[in-house]
Amino acid sequence: MFTIRQTLMAGAASLVLALPVQAAPVDELMRAVHIDEMIEIMRTEGLDYGEDLARDMFGGPGNAAWDAMLSRIYDTDKMATVVRGTFRRSFGDTEAAPLLDFFDSETGSRIVRLEIDARRAMVDDDVESAARDSFQALDGSDDARLEQVQRFIEANDLIEANVTGAMNASFQFYRGLVDGGAFEMSEKDILSDVWSQEAETRADTREWLFAYMLLAYGPLEDSAMQAYIDLSASEEGRALNRALFEGFNTMYDEISYALGLAVAQQMKGSDL
Repeated sequence: MFTIRQTLMAGAASLVLALPVQAAPVDELMRAVHIDEMIEIMRTEGLDYGEDLARDMFGGPGNAAWDAMLSRIYDTDKMATVVRGTFRRSFGDTEAAPLLDFFDSETGSRIVRLEIDARRAMVDDDVESAARDSFQALDGSDDARLEQVQRFIEANDLIEANVTGAMNASFQFYRGLVDGGAFEMSEKDILSDVWSQEAETRADTREWLFAYMLLAYGPLEDSAMQAYIDLSASEEGRALNRALFEGFNTMYDEISYALGLAVAQQMKGSDL
């Protein structure tokens, strides 16, 4: 996957087996890149973020109602419905076969596994801090893997796409706060506040992306990493990247707005 974390039918008649239902190529592609597993990790990240949010906004840990609300907001079934629906619409009729050939291969499957494992590992603050330290030690050097990661990030426009997604999510969080009655802000004021954080968001995004990718792709051979870069630069690779970002960004926008509403309700002492 280019980071920004089936049911078979059986015949009902006795002794009659139905032919297996073939999943659509786009659904097979979502299986191959492990979207559902990434969503599970994002739920874990979200619940951890909700605890941090409670301390920042309320001055202490959230209560039982807050925890229950977080669990409802980060519901994996709802998250998957949003991501999958948006992914399908974005990917459209793009040819999925070259992508499936890659991600179902030994190299492609290994890459996805490394991405998933690194994302899960970085839920741990100590692992994330160590990964950032490792990147900082390499930043500006002529390290070969750092150069490959740089080209991969540029090919997929990952910094810009992640910054845009983060700022949109921040805007939705403010909207939730305002609509929930926590305070009054015009849309112009919200935009001004969000844009005031752009430089900090960009710097943090760059550091996180490099840290994550150096951790994930560290075990890869140079040739495997180059094959992934080449795939990402293809028409099909760009369509996959776009569909992933649109799917997950739509999900995060909805979650961020819901979090803003929930914080507002908590601040007003309303029942969650």
